[in-house]
Amino acid sequence: MLNTRLHVTLGGVKQLIHIQSANPKRPVLLFLHGGPGVVSRLTGHPDLLDAFTLVSWDQRGTGGSWRGVKTSTLSVRQYTDDAAELLEWLCKTFRKDKIFVMGGSWGSELGTYLAYRYPARVAAFVGFGQVVDGAKNEELSYNFAHAAALAAGDADAVAELESIGPPVNGLYKGGLKGLLTQRKIMMRYGGYSPDEKRSGMWKGTVKPILFSRNFTPYEILGILVGGIKLGKAMLPTMGEANLAKDCPHFDVPYFIFDGRLDHNTPAELVEDYFEAITAPRKELIWFENAGHNPLNDEPDVFKYLLRKKLGEVAAQWNGEGVVV
Repeated sequence: MLNTRLHVTLGGVKQLIHIQSANPKRPVLLFLHGGPGVVSRLTGHPDLLDAFTLVSWDQRGTGGSWRGVKTSTLSVRQYTDDAAELLEWLCKTFRKDKIFVMGGSWGSELGTYLAYRYPARVAAFVGFGQVVDGAKNEELSYNFAHAAALAAGDADAVAELESIGPPVNGLYKGGLKGLLTQRKIMMRYGGYSPDEKRSGMWKGTVKPILFSRNFTPYEILGILVGGIKLGKAMLPTMGEANLAKDCPHFDVPYFIFDGRLDHNTPAELVEDYFEAITAPRKELIWFENAGHNPLNDEPDVFKYLLRKKLGEVAAQWNGEGVVV
């Protein structure tokens, strides 16, 4: 059983990866966490080791990769280039031709750019909490939170939302503080998860990090410090994302596993996006009882379909002499 943490230099910065494997010959699955800066890891899902070697990566500026990072390097392009370097390292280390990639929320945006710009090392991509259009995303998410607070007679929440106002080009008044205000209220009313245990900022994001056995105290500090730094640095560019325009065609299989109840990255944007893109194989799979993270809301079905769909791709590649 392989269970190791190590630093790999990507884009000139030492960055932490966590590798778990019951059999290194199995396909490698690289997980791209959300945020930017909010680290989560597939090490919390060891039952996937029956099908994959799992690789979780603390992206530059956060978690175990938070020190020595210049703000000027915090860009979508740099993260994409870092990810491409990591794919090369994984292919060499595990003697693979291609690597499976899965990303959630911001990780779905990063993974989409990775699959579009560097397809040669990507076996297939799976996105959930799928980012589509940054500006429309925030407009719809704000409207959901405002309507839910009004319907509940929550005058304090309505006042908080109206104090920051609707987002302009994906940006709230007050920047990161305004975004966190909106997310707090959106999550309170089930826009992040229908599960009461994950329906608030504390329960859905902060508590799982603080009490997780997946992180050392140093890494938790890196998430707390890095999350704020990355949020402030990258927020101005997040509203500019328009993936249908930026990445219209893929040379790799492209899957979306999305929760119908997601109002964090609103599910209502996903269908049109999916229809607009082209790929040698593409599938949109809905999780009817899930929100922003169907891996947590419907874990058994999610993992079954992940094994099934990526297993089909692996069988196809292996039939052509390509190792995944």
